[in-house]
Amino acid sequence: MVNSQKAPRSSVLNGSLLGFALVLLLSLPVQAQAPRPDRAVALEQQGNLVGAEREWRLWVQEHPKDANALASLGLVFSKEEKYKEAVDAYRKAIAINPKLHGIQLNLGLAEFKGGNFQAAIAPFRTVLAAAPENFQARTLLGMSYYGAGKFEEASKHLELALKVDPANAELHNVLAQACLSAKKYTCALDEFAWILKRNPDSAAAHILMGEALDGLNKTAEAIAEFQAAAKASPREPNLHFGLGYLYWKSHQYDEAKTEFETELSVDPNHPQALAYLGDVEWKRNNLDQAVSLLKKATQAKPDLRIAQLDLGAVLTQQRRYKEALTALKRAVELDPTQPDAHYRLGRLYQAMGKKEEGQAEFARVQQLQQKTDSDLVRKMSDQPPALPK
Repeated sequence: MVNSQKAPRSSVLNGSLLGFALVLLLSLPVQAQAPRPDRAVALEQQGNLVGAEREWRLWVQEHPKDANALASLGLVFSKEEKYKEAVDAYRKAIAINPKLHGIQLNLGLAEFKGGNFQAAIAPFRTVLAAAPENFQARTLLGMSYYGAGKFEEASKHLELALKVDPANAELHNVLAQACLSAKKYTCALDEFAWILKRNPDSAAAHILMGEALDGLNKTAEAIAEFQAAAKASPREPNLHFGLGYLYWKSHQYDEAKTEFETELSVDPNHPQALAYLGDVEWKRNNLDQAVSLLKKATQAKPDLRIAQLDLGAVLTQQRRYKEALTALKRAVELDPTQPDAHYRLGRLYQAMGKKEEGQAEFARVQQLQQKTDSDLVRKMSDQPPALPK
């Protein structure tokens, strides 16, 4: 007789309990989860932007016409500094509901923070059209115009913003620089005077005040401001070049040489200091030294026109015609409207025996009017100061 083996009692009991528990769980109602927008908002409030982004993404996939959800997703993207994605979300929301509260301001902010200053202008203008008293939009519109290089428009809006917040030092600083770049020198002087009254040892403010004075052809006063800046901060980058340029402009070449050399002790590869020091050496008839300095300047900054122009002139004087031709053609290429390069090129062609080419260049000189490009602000930097962060 074969004995049948029974399962242990504990195994049977455990299996029964497991089955009972499973039946019980399946019979209970499933607890409803919170709607995705509520979960997204809760996660955002907790600082969990990744989770909030995930929830909003899932929601807008299911509800692509929910403008509020798209706007909320854009706001999360902005907080994550994903400005391109934020702009895309905001624009989709605007396409559905262009009157959504705050959407144009948020779109402008995303464009602005993403460095797209030109694109930020339109949304801020839209905000101001509906609410001219909106100080934030007015300020940001002025800053956007500044970032886009539209300094005249920037100054207008920043002046209006300062009427609301006249003690805002940051706004005074940007307005001063906007006025300087727009060649509104009286406005710039007023603003820099305000800044210096509160911080008389600001080397940067003295420098910019000097640039504004130079724009008004007040060279002596401009030199005094640069001297004050040098006293406050002797190693300030670009300062000694600016002072040297003012001396050079007023034909004080000994003083200019000292300042250019001081600038080169701060920055040995300063292109403008090398170029203008080379120009001084050329004027002193130190041709080899001038060529050495001018070549260093063109290596440091190939598009520095004065360096190419002077180098071509000195090489012509040394009868190094082939090298001179390369430099002068480059000077013409950099700005075809300046007659001085055409004139020097014409002289070179004559020296080379190319009379027809020379006459063509001299004819070009007659067609052009001398352009003035002596503003110190243009010499100090090719770009306006960056917006404050």
